[in-house]
Amino acid sequence: MFLTIYFCVAAACWLGICGGALFHLRWARRLPSFAALIAESDASMVERVRCSVVIAARDEVERIEATVRHLLAQTGVEMEVIVVDDRSTDGTGEILRRLAAEDSRVRTERVEVLPDGWLGKCHACHRGAETATGEWILFTDADSWSRPDLISRALLVAERDSVDHITLTMGVTPATLAGRAWHITFLMTLAGYVSGANRDRPKAHIGMGAFNLVRASAYRACRGYEALRMEVLDDIRLGLLLHRAGGRTRGFIGGDDMDCDWGVTASRMIQHTEKNYFAAADFNVVAALFLSFGNTLLWLAGIVGPFTGTPAGIAAGFGLLSMILPANIVAKRLGWSPLTALATPLFFPLMLYAILRSTVLTLRQGGIRWRETFYPLAALRAGRVR
Repeated sequence: MFLTIYFCVAAACWLGICGGALFHLRWARRLPSFAALIAESDASMVERVRCSVVIAARDEVERIEATVRHLLAQTGVEMEVIVVDDRSTDGTGEILRRLAAEDSRVRTERVEVLPDGWLGKCHACHRGAETATGEWILFTDADSWSRPDLISRALLVAERDSVDHITLTMGVTPATLAGRAWHITFLMTLAGYVSGANRDRPKAHIGMGAFNLVRASAYRACRGYEALRMEVLDDIRLGLLLHRAGGRTRGFIGGDDMDCDWGVTASRMIQHTEKNYFAAADFNVVAALFLSFGNTLLWLAGIVGPFTGTPAGIAAGFGLLSMILPANIVAKRLGWSPLTALATPLFFPLMLYAILRSTVLTLRQGGIRWRETFYPLAALRAGRVR
């Protein structure tokens, strides 16, 4: 009787998760092409718009030059690139000085000492935004390479939809099947947030560090990074602050619009999230354990159930397999093989392991170590934006 109830609950949960994902993916799509946008908008209206790009960079010698050059190659928009060198100890500063000497659109600042009560990235973004002169501010990562028309397309959508914030998920190119499956799962967990923002639902918000394009007036109205001093999830919380200040957001799946150095294997991707997932659970141990162990039990029901030969067990298996449907939609929007979608249910535990790993590491260390700086858990909890 217990197993029957267990398998039935698991089947119902999986079908509910699948149905929710399919619903939300109707509003979680790729950024429209330039051709589609100019068919319904006047492209010249963004040519007169000035955009300030703000990058926080710490020890980014491998990718920072290409990142800046990709930004300088943006078409159809007037822009400046402000790079804040946050205490780099490699050759990042030398590269930035050379780029600034080559192109007057590049400005660089150097942070020598991190003030108390700030995370390094938040402080660097705050410093960069303070000197931004554009009508729009794009916060992007130092390792994110953008397609040449990306900013102009995002601005066209912002003007078309009369919104104050455009955000894109990071684009990655995983080298392994597990990495692609993990990324698809990650995007499916974001679908509800993107959908809610795109439908202007109450309390719905989203923001992604790879591409957070914000109207400067809206950014300053919500105090921006001044209010996010100790916020680990600064990108998402920026979306929250904008929403609370009356701003409107549109979110999109980044795909090949953004090439981010987020790891090419599942193990590297999991390492990148070790500071984030416990923070996403609001540093709540009970919530983090419930997410990891509760969902593991659902996954095990889908794997073991069919081998029992019972109707409930088989239903649990079909419930898990139903997740192939939304996974295939995401894979198609990324231009990936449907085979990735078929394998995705097998790799769900990787996401659950990432949550557990983030929780254990943060508790064991008593905080997080981010870019060679340690931030105590008590300070992070006190600095949360809720």
